[in-house]
Amino acid sequence: MKRNPRELEQTHKTFSRRALLVGGIQAAMIGTLAMRMRFMQVDQADQFRLLAEENRINIRLVPPTRGEIFDREGRVLGRNIPSYRVVLVPEDAGDVDKVIADLAQLVQLDPEELERARTEMRRSPPFLPITLADQVTWEDISRVAVNAPALPGITPEVGLTRVYPRHEDLAHVVGYVGPVSDYDLNQLEDPEPVLRIPRFQIGKVGLEAKHESLLRGKAGSKRVEVNASGRVMRELDRREGEPGADLQLTIDADLQEYTQARLAGESAAAVVLDCETGDLRAISSAPSFDPNLFVRGISVPDYRSLTEDKYRPLANKTVQGVYPPGSTFKMITAMAALEEGLIGPDETVYCPGFLEVSGRRFHCWKRGGHGHVNLENSLKQSCDVYYYDLALKVGIDKISAMANRFGLGVRHDLPMSAVAAGLAPDRAWKRRVHDQEWLVGDTANASIGQGYMLASPLQLAVMTARIATGREVAPRLVKSVNGIEQPSGAGEPLGMNENNLRKMRRAMYAVSNDRRGTAYGSRIIEDAYRMAGKTGTSQVRNITAAERAAGVIRNEDLPWERRDHALFVGFAPYENPRYAVSVVVEHGGGGSRAAAPVARDVLLQALYGGTPPLDAYPQKDRSRIEAQQERLERERRPRARPNESDRA
Repeated sequence: MKRNPRELEQTHKTFSRRALLVGGIQAAMIGTLAMRMRFMQVDQADQFRLLAEENRINIRLVPPTRGEIFDREGRVLGRNIPSYRVVLVPEDAGDVDKVIADLAQLVQLDPEELERARTEMRRSPPFLPITLADQVTWEDISRVAVNAPALPGITPEVGLTRVYPRHEDLAHVVGYVGPVSDYDLNQLEDPEPVLRIPRFQIGKVGLEAKHESLLRGKAGSKRVEVNASGRVMRELDRREGEPGADLQLTIDADLQEYTQARLAGESAAAVVLDCETGDLRAISSAPSFDPNLFVRGISVPDYRSLTEDKYRPLANKTVQGVYPPGSTFKMITAMAALEEGLIGPDETVYCPGFLEVSGRRFHCWKRGGHGHVNLENSLKQSCDVYYYDLALKVGIDKISAMANRFGLGVRHDLPMSAVAAGLAPDRAWKRRVHDQEWLVGDTANASIGQGYMLASPLQLAVMTARIATGREVAPRLVKSVNGIEQPSGAGEPLGMNENNLRKMRRAMYAVSNDRRGTAYGSRIIEDAYRMAGKTGTSQVRNITAAERAAGVIRNEDLPWERRDHALFVGFAPYENPRYAVSVVVEHGGGGSRAAAPVARDVLLQALYGGTPPLDAYPQKDRSRIEAQQERLERERRPRARPNESDRA
């Protein structure tokens, strides 16, 4: 059928318009794409080039070298040693189980470590290396390297790990490190990226934890080339970080070792303080533990043996342990009375064996009493009634304030875990804590270091040093940081009447050197090193009236945990004090029998800088002391000290 020419013309016009519209749209789209491509390829070329480079090159952290720890003579207490380990890259291994089985023929694999590695494999990408064996020997590494062609995916590596060559001697002081845990990360508000490096070690307790920021250092970085899946292809460059600071402690490692050995077999603590500088020369808690066990993760049986030991080896009794100070507190009660002008050195109090206070009898340790005693005789014979009487005159608030001035009831600033403040209670404290009024009987108890009164061995050593010097001696543990000397703890004068302090020192001298003194049996014979001190015995149980009437049960007839604590504090030489010492033997019975001999031996070791001559001891004790010295030397000799020749 022939179409009308007008219709054909109209159809042609319609088609042309549509073609132009479609063509225009297509041209606009092509133009837009072209402009976008130009924008991305020309205008934003640098930005996309940077993004591409970041996909090809990664920046990764390099762990810093941890600072090392030395004693005052430069002997190593905590250091880093090469640690060889065997790692596996699962995707390179193929049959992982077969490769592990082949490796086990060459290197002994710990089942627990292997199970942790398998768990890590399931959580991690297959190209990340997994540690199968840590701290293996050089011989093991050599066998792995020789058999490398038969062990696809296996690589021997070397890193650094912490070691404590003094083992148990300084575990409570130095502490230990361990791998960063989820708990550690949760404790920090903004954890540093370096803490997320697998198996990175940080301080867990003790000095290692308290000075973590100093010891850790600053992480370095390295640029590595990676492929599309993220596997490292090569290292491009490296920037080393800043190593951690080296710390030199005030501790004398040899004296610490001797003190630890002298306390062996007891649940006890001893502190030796330099009276001039406040330096802690020894701070020993017994029994102790080997911190090296914790570095890689302690086994369940080893940890159980520590936690189930009734002597509590994990507890640092020198700063964590707080005990009723017993008669070692009597100097504080006496100083409070002397400073108030309430007594003179020749004034006497009659001791019939008890003092009646508010209808209750407060007994002296000597059932028949001491008769008339003055200040010196009361301290020398440790008469309780004399101090009950003084305390009722002085009042608890002034006694508590005096205790604070001598370092009791005060938390001393030391980089050690869980340093206790102890307790020197007063009226306000009891009202605040117990919602009760202070009683006169509380004052009587506090006067002889019982009742609410609590002190740590560290605080007792500080108290003794302040009595010996008249200065506000403060304990110091870190001697220098990277060779920079730290502030001394010598302290300023206490502001006490020097005559009163001399009376206290003379009375403490009588305790150790007068035949009727409670510590006479543990005196030092060498005139140049004569010791002044005070024994103490603190009760851990109540003695009933019925028991007193029938006769108080002897400590040795009681279960160990119900026996009294034994204490002793002292300083030497008397004329020119160099060292103050405190000793607490848990449930040791009497201070004169259990604590004073230890304190005397440790003081002599410090004064002589090694084993003292036998003529420093009383004649009757010399054969026993000689046998003791030989035994301690035999016990100490087998304990090798790796790298001990290295000095700071």
